[in-house]
Amino acid sequence: MNISIHPVTEADRAFWFSLDRHLRSAEFVCKVRDQMGYVLTLEGKPIGLMRWSLFWDSIPFCNLLYVKDGFQRKGFGRRLTGHWEMDMRARGYDLVMTSTQSDEAAQHFWRKRGYRDCGGLTLPFPGHEQPMELILGKGLAEGTESSG
Repeated sequence: MNISIHPVTEADRAFWFSLDRHLRSAEFVCKVRDQMGYVLTLEGKPIGLMRWSLFWDSIPFCNLLYVKDGFQRKGFGRRLTGHWEMDMRARGYDLVMTSTQSDEAAQHFWRKRGYRDCGGLTLPFPGHEQPMELILGKGLAEGTESSG
């Protein structure tokens, strides 16, 4: 199985927006420029992506991890996450964070990777209501390996 992960490029635009319905086009340009996104390919075909930003301008924060239907629950999300954590460690960061809604199963994925609950966020504003957003974090000194 030929799996690779590369920083997102402009050539990935069509694939990216086939999965990511939240990112604005101008922000995509920034993700490419700042290398704050990855595309995972299998046998040369893109099947997953991850994008991140800096929480408080200092802590890498995974904003989106998405693997195409039919490829989920096969370890590709774990590979993307591990790649990101290694990249963040190489860039000198010792903590990473992410979030997921409290009604989503993704929280279990992150906890299996060693992420711990750090708090929650609610948005009681019209048009932005949603279940509580769980904030999770992982110290990179704790490692990236897990049993999940």
